Amino acid sequence: MLLRDLREQDGWIYSSWELTYPTGWEGILKAAETIYEYYTGCEVLADGSLAPLRTPKDIASIPEVGNLTVRGVSTILDVPVMITFYNQTRAVEVLVGAVSDEFKDTDYRKFNISMCQYMDSIELAMTR
Repeated sequence: MLLRDLREQDGWIYSSWELTYPTGWEGILKAAETIYEYYTGCEVLADGSLAPLRTPKDIASIPEVGNLTVRGVSTILDVPVMITFYNQTRAVEVLVGAVSDEFKDTDYRKFNISMCQYMDSIELAMTR
């Protein structure tokens, strides 16, 4: 994924990303299912409404909507993260809590180094 924009506000880092390759709804669901396993307190929202999930496999049955959000505390980054995928576009928005040294006082270059491999791994999950 390509980092397009970045700004800090109220203790959060807001970033915009662009998928390298366009994907459809099934790809977004695959990414969400992969992410779910690496978050504590994970929630999945479909067009802003909480999806009723009993297991991560239930993500595959979420009906197609305009956007899908996965949020919780990343066990990999050890910070709160919210990722929103926009259906039928290459746009992805990510909010990261600026609560660790890695994400405090960040700039474009530092944030890209911290997040690029993480976001690329999520994009790869879309094609599995």
